[in-house]
Amino acid sequence: MGGDHGPQVTVSSAVDFLDRNPGTNIVLVGLLDAIEAKLSTLKVAPNPRLRLYAASEVVDMDESPLLALRSKKNSSMRIAINLVKNGTAQACVSAGNTGALIATSRFVLKTLPGIDRPALAVVLPTMNGHTYVLDLGANVDCSPEHLLQFGVMGTTLVSSVENKERPSIGILNIGKETNKGNEVVKQAAELLHASGLNFYGNIEGDDIYKGTTDVVVCDGFTGNVALKTSEGVAQMLATYLREEFSRNLLTKFSGLIALPVIKAFKRRIDHRRYNGASLLGLCGIVIKSHGSADSFAFGFAIKRAVEEIRGGILHQISERMLELPHHSENLPALSLTSAKEDAA
Repeated sequence: MGGDHGPQVTVSSAVDFLDRNPGTNIVLVGLLDAIEAKLSTLKVAPNPRLRLYAASEVVDMDESPLLALRSKKNSSMRIAINLVKNGTAQACVSAGNTGALIATSRFVLKTLPGIDRPALAVVLPTMNGHTYVLDLGANVDCSPEHLLQFGVMGTTLVSSVENKERPSIGILNIGKETNKGNEVVKQAAELLHASGLNFYGNIEGDDIYKGTTDVVVCDGFTGNVALKTSEGVAQMLATYLREEFSRNLLTKFSGLIALPVIKAFKRRIDHRRYNGASLLGLCGIVIKSHGSADSFAFGFAIKRAVEEIRGGILHQISERMLELPHHSENLPALSLTSAKEDAA
């Protein structure tokens, strides 16, 4: 029910995803009248692979996360997360209120052993592929231990989804020298260096898009600013290109000739293909889609959820935390059923 477009995007995207992925089942949670109306326009009826689950409330996009958590226990968001908790679903995908999704997910699902806070991880395109960046806004203030945990979660995500044995990790800083940065970043770098993970060291902002490391670790404040700045630059470049190619008859003709190159360029940097931020560190898989996502983009958020289910991300993060020096003796055993089913 969330996002800028609600069922118009989410329902149609779910139906299309099921057509292309026969090994997946989807539960649509929300106001039944709105969902059934959209299914009717698509000429699709509920079936064993596409089930409906009623909710009587919806969390507004600008609603206070605390208010949503306390007063809307029958919201589509809360019910969807409950379905993950009780095992009816293996993942929750939402385009709704980010703050409410984080707060509700953390309250209902709790964090994995050894994880203090969940972190939002996104995939960004680079010159040689893509990289994973976390945290992107779930935690504004972080301790060195939190950044270490983000490193563990990020490297586990890459390992499970992309089958990379030892993904490299960089910590975002104002310089590559070890004496640069604030005390939190310096101490976090020391913890990452001693963790046994494949720690590259400090990286700078331009290293994100160079693809210097597979994983980039930072606090949520820094990460969110970096992401929004990148989005602004991309929008500016797109605007400049449109303006220059439409300046006069000659540039319009040049644009027509360059159209195949422009389309290829647009496809490579298409943000919709990277939609779906993973809320890592919870006892359940939660994916946050961008609120403005269209059906094409929302499909990638669903795809991200399925990849994490099949990769067994929950157990892998727990196992990695147990491997950390000076941490394993304080961690309780994780008791979860296998999350490698082909369902979402």
